[in-house]
Amino acid sequence: MSGAGGLIGSALAESLRADGHRVIRLRRGAVTHEDQIGWDPESGRIDAPSLEGLDAVVHLAGEGIGEKKWSDEQKRRILDSRVRGTATLAGAIASRELKPGVFVSGSAIGVYGNRGDEVLTEESEPGDDFLSGVCTAWEAETQTAVDAGVRTVIIRTGIVLAADGGALARMLLPFRLGLGGRIGSGKQWMSWIALADEVAAIRHTIDTVSLSGPVNLTAPTPVTNADFVHTLGRALHRPTVLPTPLFPLKARYGAELVESLLLSSQRVMPTRLEATGFSFRHSTLESALDAVTARA
Repeated sequence: MSGAGGLIGSALAESLRADGHRVIRLRRGAVTHEDQIGWDPESGRIDAPSLEGLDAVVHLAGEGIGEKKWSDEQKRRILDSRVRGTATLAGAIASRELKPGVFVSGSAIGVYGNRGDEVLTEESEPGDDFLSGVCTAWEAETQTAVDAGVRTVIIRTGIVLAADGGALARMLLPFRLGLGGRIGSGKQWMSWIALADEVAAIRHTIDTVSLSGPVNLTAPTPVTNADFVHTLGRALHRPTVLPTPLFPLKARYGAELVESLLLSSQRVMPTRLEATGFSFRHSTLESALDAVTARA
């Protein structure tokens, strides 16, 4: 697993280990444990023989999307970290005589771009903005593994709801202070998934041999930003009357990042997950936020 130390990766690793699976982490630099494999995606270096015969390879690593302003250099890092890492892993997998059973490679619903009220499935065309281009290039690098006959699943993840990381964790303090409110018009769609369901869905893609290609990892009930804000305020017992001022956000993170991550609208459905029998623990936003805020 790459990205095993991140929000999703650490939760997935914990879930797998709890069920008796061995999790081997891809690690930059010197290997210090038997459950590690050395790699350097920037240079394309990886200990490929260590991938021989694994049950699954899960690739979650990549430069943070919303951590810094999108300067030209930061946008290059965001793209290169995904393209080079995926190319390195896919090539190593393809080179093995006894190949892993499945390659699960990360992506995001940002691939669809800003689509207003349009209902989006795995069959929908990609968008035309920066994040769409990143996701399209990212996903394309898995083709080496596909061509080698490895079942390859591309997980297009939505907004992951967790108390200790991701977008929601940043929202909790201002909302608890009664400062939370809709962003922009509030009409933009937010496609979300609880962290527990994200982990379960990744495991579902590993175990479901009929699944390959893109799979949307989102709950079946996307909501508008206005509805999200109202539901979070209710869960925290706080008012959500005042809209979130955009100027400070744009001053800190840049207009392009704010437009792409906070104002874009993506109404995404988990069509392929549901068609293969996946059952959500938190299918409604109320259920997910009540669970998250109870632990926060």
